[in-house]
Amino acid sequence: MQKTAPVVRLDDTDALDDLLDREDRVLLDLYTSGCTLCNAIEPVLGNVARARDDVTVAMANAGDDLDFVERYDVRSVPTLVLIEDGDVVATLAEGFQGGHAIEEFLDEN
Repeated sequence: MQKTAPVVRLDDTDALDDLLDREDRVLLDLYTSGCTLCNAIEPVLGNVARARDDVTVAMANAGDDLDFVERYDVRSVPTLVLIEDGDVVATLAEGFQGGHAIEEFLDEN
């Protein structure tokens, strides 16, 4: 796991499990290499991470570790998964989301 402020980049589900042991609330972005919508959402997530101290934002390449796909039933990317105390609270898999939409997603859940 490599920390690139303010978004945590995860290499595999073991790294995610370590993060979930330390953090109460995690917004996980699941993406794949070459996905243009995934590339576009990355800076938005950085802005969200800087603006909020109530959630840790993490990213993982679901194409590199298919355990992410199985664990979170990923059907499309980008997929945002909100996890609280180790449990999935909500999922947002509707393509690119702007900062306002992600903030709203976090506030509503």
